[in-house]
Amino acid sequence: MNKNINLTGCGTALITPFKGGEVDYDAFAALVDRQVEAGIDFLVPLGTTGETPCLEDDERIKVLQTAKAHSKGLPIVVGGGTNSLKHTIRSMQMLDPYGVDAFLIVVPYYNKPTQDGQYQYFKAVAESTDTPVVLYNVPGRTGANMSAETTLRLAEIDNIVAVKEASGNRGQIEEILRNAPEDFMVLSGNDDDTLWMMEKGGAGIISVASNVAPEHMSRFVKAIQGGFMEKAYRLNEELTPLFTNCFVESNPIPAKAAMHAMGLIENEFRLPLVPAQQSTYDLMVQTIKDLKLI
Repeated sequence: MNKNINLTGCGTALITPFKGGEVDYDAFAALVDRQVEAGIDFLVPLGTTGETPCLEDDERIKVLQTAKAHSKGLPIVVGGGTNSLKHTIRSMQMLDPYGVDAFLIVVPYYNKPTQDGQYQYFKAVAESTDTPVVLYNVPGRTGANMSAETTLRLAEIDNIVAVKEASGNRGQIEEILRNAPEDFMVLSGNDDDTLWMMEKGGAGIISVASNVAPEHMSRFVKAIQGGFMEKAYRLNEELTPLFTNCFVESNPIPAKAAMHAMGLIENEFRLPLVPAQQSTYDLMVQTIKDLKLI
């Protein structure tokens, strides 16, 4: 197991492009190349942003293989969580041979597990693999928050190496940052929390916005890491409209609208997601114009 995996900086929660109802692997490869060239620190395929619940197993494997082939050695954190322990372990076993550096495992959704249920679930997940595990707390999508106490209990387990915290609960996140083991990484799951979380000791961000603006996000996070706070605050202000507008409809609908406007992908989804409303599309076009991306 790679206990020394480095997930500091900016990782991108990669979108999955579609064309004619199929995964557009050529477009995906080009998107990964764009991320690498922009200085992104690690890659996160097959997460929420990648519409993974609507991918078949063979598609998930090929997305991971494509990401790995174009990663230039960057760490790859792969979404592998479901709301069933057996399915999660089976998913991890399926993906593990194809170049996984860590698994991103979400709090089980729909089930609404208790805190002890979450602890027992993640403990069982960690015990099933030698690959590092990153916890993912996103109560807005799962219906269940993972408390600071549960996160800190799990942080003591050997191969649970990090948490992606997207609760937006600053008090909770600060408690984790204050009390986590030194080698446990706390990553922001919300772009607009990046600055304050990293100032408080967070390791970085798993970003949606960096799909659209990877160079901007890379510069922003490196400014924080380097202690160039005047520059970091300026870039945060410049990027805030993108952070906000990427979520005016369900993620990744606005991000895909922007990337379509930039000529990177088709504006295509699998149901139950549908393309952005015209007002959202127009908003994203203006957002990327303001960032001089088109």
